[in-house]
Amino acid sequence: MSVCTTSFLADFSMVTRLADVYSMASAPTVTPDRVNQVTRKTYPNYKVIVLNDDFNTFQHVAECLMKYIPGMSGDLAWDLTNQVHHEGQAIVWTGPQEQAELYHQQLRRAGLTMAPLEAA
Repeated sequence: MSVCTTSFLADFSMVTRLADVYSMASAPTVTPDRVNQVTRKTYPNYKVIVLNDDFNTFQHVAECLMKYIPGMSGDLAWDLTNQVHHEGQAIVWTGPQEQAELYHQQLRRAGLTMAPLEAA
């Protein structure tokens, strides 16, 4: 065999191997259907609980609830304030942790006695 033929055969052999490698990479692959395997978990909700105390007035508690809890009506604020007084506590809001932490902090800074946040 001549040098030229040997060189050609070596080059052809390399090209063939490269073609095999590229064809393997582009060949369709079978992947498991993971859509059915995915389970989505929702984030837990947290309860904002106001506790009864001997120093906050009904007026102050109701005003704080209306000021810091979004969508809190006057009637609901007074109902919850009465529940705090008669039952010792009331859940004034339930929802995602970040918002619960914010409302809890705002009510505590306003002077209300708060229970620790707890998962709903």
